[in-house]
Amino acid sequence: MTITEHTELIRRFSDDFTALQEAVLAHMNGICAPEAAAALEHASLTGPITVVLAHADVLARGAVRRAELSAQLPERLRRLRTHARRVRRARSQAEARYKEQRARRPAGRSRPVDTLELRVARTTSPAAFAEALRQELRHRGLPDGTPQAPESDLARWAWDRQTAGGEPPAPVRELRDCDDDAFVRALLRDAREEENPHLPHDAVAERWSRHARAALAWGRYAIGRAERDALACPLPARRTRLDALDDAYQDTAVLAARSREALLRVTELHDRMRACVTTGPLAELVAQCRTAALTRFADAEPEVWHGVRELTARHRAHCPERADGCPHCHRALAAVLADAPPAGTGEEGDSDHPTATLPADVDRYALLADLPDTAVVAVADAAVGDESARCGYGWAAEDGTTGHGDSLASGSGEAEVIGICVAALSLLEHHEDAPVVLLCDSTEAVDAVDAALRSADPTAAHRTLLFPESRQLMDRLVRHHHRVQVRWLKGHIGHDLNETADAFARLALRRATGRIPPSAARKEETRILRSLGSGAGPLPVAA
Repeated sequence: MTITEHTELIRRFSDDFTALQEAVLAHMNGICAPEAAAALEHASLTGPITVVLAHADVLARGAVRRAELSAQLPERLRRLRTHARRVRRARSQAEARYKEQRARRPAGRSRPVDTLELRVARTTSPAAFAEALRQELRHRGLPDGTPQAPESDLARWAWDRQTAGGEPPAPVRELRDCDDDAFVRALLRDAREEENPHLPHDAVAERWSRHARAALAWGRYAIGRAERDALACPLPARRTRLDALDDAYQDTAVLAARSREALLRVTELHDRMRACVTTGPLAELVAQCRTAALTRFADAEPEVWHGVRELTARHRAHCPERADGCPHCHRALAAVLADAPPAGTGEEGDSDHPTATLPADVDRYALLADLPDTAVVAVADAAVGDESARCGYGWAAEDGTTGHGDSLASGSGEAEVIGICVAALSLLEHHEDAPVVLLCDSTEAVDAVDAALRSADPTAAHRTLLFPESRQLMDRLVRHHHRVQVRWLKGHIGHDLNETADAFARLALRRATGRIPPSAARKEETRILRSLGSGAGPLPVAA
């Protein structure tokens, strides 16, 4: 194969999504032509390969799910599952290769390494040096922030100066200026109707990457609803519902691919922003600001500065890398100045966070010692699947009541919130005037519910709650904010109620997705209840 032919094949794969995906899957199955296999090794295709495999992964899982719900022959189902496992493995390998390639890339910085004194001072007293740099930037009329692209104001200022060339096109401005919900709707249209060529524009690429996860969650939501509709039909009547499920998987596959593409685009944008800050005139300006900031630091922290100068002078006398400016030595020198003992070598009892030694049955209830005797305490948990937004939740209370069910959630945090809300609302109904305390092992869920209860405003939890099901539950719960508390409980430490809630959540998810027959589900439910109430007889189950 000639170099020209090789280049043409790489260009074709770069421009043709379908051709690249076919070649990648053929290579995965060992049937790829040698010239195509050689082209796939080119560094420029490492990122695009992760995009096509994100798409293929969702489609492969969709094919398995349709086969499961249509009761196809076991041999075909085995083949589909084998293919799905291969695609998932190939996707993981491709993403690992992309990360490895990124890690090997040279930083591309032409700016000289900062002086050793500056780097030691900055590492030893980061807050003091940052304040000195802020003062210097303000003195020069520059934005605040350390020049660390792409996060800082200074980096953004430099990038805007370099790229200023008039307003972007009207469709880009519309994407840039619309609210978040409208932007997510635009991403859904991009996947379901027609690809939007303006999303990769520098003005909106970061926003695209930031909201691609929410758009993908709505794709999984569509899968969950279609799956639920299919399971509600008798097997012979599922054909139309399964076609709708196929459509949902197709859309979600595009959303997954576009989400990955957005990540590649914003990574490339950040590389260019970083180059803007670390090369050319701005790099010289940054160096001047840092040098001047070091003078300000020395005036503000004379004792620290004296130690820095003495230590660096002694170090240079024998460092083998002194000719290169001791590029890797500043952290070790800063540690000497800070006189910080290595982690894990302190005397017993010196740690700020001693290991708990209380017996498990005492420690697990320590967080409830301040509650009144009338409080009703329960633990909620949730389980989420990979393919769709279907989730299961379960809860168990100290008074013996339990409950479980299923819903739709964008992730584990939202699913845990649903479990907390359902449990709390059920207990509020059955325990008039008593305070209700819900424990949960998800910090995200606890923080979201606590914020909503403290503010008596359900919108305080909307960063975690994406779907209408959870938002409606939170609206109902907040009406009782004066009677409900939520607290964090470490999971899987042998807490009986936590283990019961977890078992119910996993059972609810299996039942909701049709992966356990009704008779087996009833037996499993009985087993869980007996495990919780051993010696006390059957426990009631709240619907």
